[in-house]
Amino acid sequence: MSSSSVTPAPRPFTLSDFDFELPPELIAQHPAAERSGSRLLDGSLPTVVDRIFHELPSLLNAGDLLVFNDTKVIKARIFGEKASGGKLELLIERVLPGHQVVAHMKVSKKPLPGGKMFMMGGARNGGFDAVLLGRWPDENGQLFHLQLSDEPHALMEKHGVVPLPPYIERPSGAITHTDSEEDAQRYQTVFARAPGAVAAPTAALHFDEALLAQLEARGVQRASVTLHVGAGTFQPVKTENIADHTMHREWYEVPAATQQAIADCKARGGQVVAVGTTTVRTLESWAKFGQASGDTQIFITPGFDFKVVDRLVTNFHLPKSTLMMLVSAFAGYEHIMGFYRHAIAHQYRFFSYGDAMLLTRTPPR
Repeated sequence: MSSSSVTPAPRPFTLSDFDFELPPELIAQHPAAERSGSRLLDGSLPTVVDRIFHELPSLLNAGDLLVFNDTKVIKARIFGEKASGGKLELLIERVLPGHQVVAHMKVSKKPLPGGKMFMMGGARNGGFDAVLLGRWPDENGQLFHLQLSDEPHALMEKHGVVPLPPYIERPSGAITHTDSEEDAQRYQTVFARAPGAVAAPTAALHFDEALLAQLEARGVQRASVTLHVGAGTFQPVKTENIADHTMHREWYEVPAATQQAIADCKARGGQVVAVGTTTVRTLESWAKFGQASGDTQIFITPGFDFKVVDRLVTNFHLPKSTLMMLVSAFAGYEHIMGFYRHAIAHQYRFFSYGDAMLLTRTPPR
């Protein structure tokens, strides 16, 4: 074999490669007036085109398949206090059998296993109690394993608040904190079905019923997966060698009907269009590991061999995040950094309530 026919290995990337300066005023604090009224950076052509999100149907073809994440954001943030009176905050990440949960805990001094917490006043005062069982998934885990005094989903619906990302600022007053109606409605997709996420699959927030109807009329098919987005999605990578980063764990499912829809789409020559990075992680986990459901810690970085997804609708992501690495792997690092420079120069709105872009997969070099 001649040396000219050997595919060169992708250049090594470090954490610094995925950093960029973002003016704080470009971080969207509220959603656009209309879901499909956000801007859309069309990165599927040689030259960037600035569009409005409701133009998306014209950029897809009959026979293409849009795959959405149908997870539903739960009111997972709940306030309370320890027996000593110290204030604390729980962010419930996962519901387990037997009224047990896994949660992040924000408190000045962590209670010991067996310690009791009184959430929203405790069970005696109209709230509920929680007992710390230990760390999760093991004794060194960053999350906490708790026993609640009643059914977790019902408790969250009654006492919890929408867990907005840390970069969205709202007035916060511990136990008196209440959701705004806007956040309760708009930090949720119109097709949310399966409760379990503590963060929205934000690319899907741009879709409203009218846009979905237009896509259907154009002959674009729809399918769903579920990935319960965890709070780890907001954690920046801290190791300069990105291979040293440990991904957070999230539960996913690819239903049999969606597996069939993807096979049919590929057979007819259509393109699989993932709506959001969570959908990409779900589909590529299924393809890579052969499991239709379970936990995934898949870490997609430049050089990754995509098996399922052809195009991607996604929002703009945090510097130094695993999601910056994923989109760079998908569309090419230089392309992505160019798109971000364009977006900043043209005042696009960033992160969860921000604008979106449409990307086409670039073969790894």
